[in-house]
Amino acid sequence: MIGNKTVVYTSGTFDMLHINHLRMIEYARGLGDVLIVGVNTDELVASYKSTPIIPFEERIALMRAIKGPDVVIPQHSLDHTEKVKKLHFDVFVVGDDWVGKYDYLEKLGVTVVYFPYGRGVSSTALRKRIHDRFDKLRAKADSHLPIDARTQDAFPSRRTNRAKRS
Repeated sequence: MIGNKTVVYTSGTFDMLHINHLRMIEYARGLGDVLIVGVNTDELVASYKSTPIIPFEERIALMRAIKGPDVVIPQHSLDHTEKVKKLHFDVFVVGDDWVGKYDYLEKLGVTVVYFPYGRGVSSTALRKRIHDRFDKLRAKADSHLPIDARTQDAFPSRRTNRAKRS
């Protein structure tokens, strides 16, 4: 608490910004007077999952551009012990895919809320959906090419005609 204001902290990768990110931020906003949002750096994310699609500089800019957060900061660690001391937050909100991971904050006087993410909406699911759709489109496009094109020998007659013109 700062003064008489309840400080809420939430954090995440916020890769490929989607509706559940916005819902969690809106929910966190409603729990207090000041909302601080931490955005995981690329280096931090790489330490526990695949590299984000959207670079850190763009992800933090997106968080700063949306309504809701009062302060947006880089997050370099998943351990929030020092952040509690420095930022004096009272409530920590994180997606329920992290259930149990931040229970230690309660010993520091922080209320931990595991926000229930909606089913099927996540950056990982979006990444998979994009990849799958791309594969289907590529397969469909490849099926329309002459057989020679699939072996990198597409349209050999055109090369012959160009050579004749030179």
